[in-house]
Amino acid sequence: MKINVLVALMVVASMMVEPSESAIDCGQVTISLTPCLSYLTQGGNPTPQCCSGVNNVKRMTPTTVDRQAACECVKAAAAHFQNIKPDVASQLPNKCGVQFDFPIKKDVNCKTIP
Repeated sequence: MKINVLVALMVVASMMVEPSESAIDCGQVTISLTPCLSYLTQGGNPTPQCCSGVNNVKRMTPTTVDRQAACECVKAAAAHFQNIKPDVASQLPNKCGVQFDFPIKKDVNCKTIP
């Protein structure tokens, strides 16, 4: 039940981000990263489903505009969850073996993402 509430809140948060020229939809990013909620709030090791989601976001973001849009989606969703551990979130791509093109942080300036 708790995860369902978190997912619903993430979807609502994703809709608050302004649309851009990107083909990225915050709902897609949120759905991809939802399996990571346990890892992001508790630490440990991300599940294979979480890492699959991280890889999916990586594949959805081939351009600068896409990366900046996905960054804004992640940033908006993360801002709504006080229990996300910042140090754990920043380690997620490395733990999944994915070279991510933007940091997973609440305070990142997404406009600077190349």
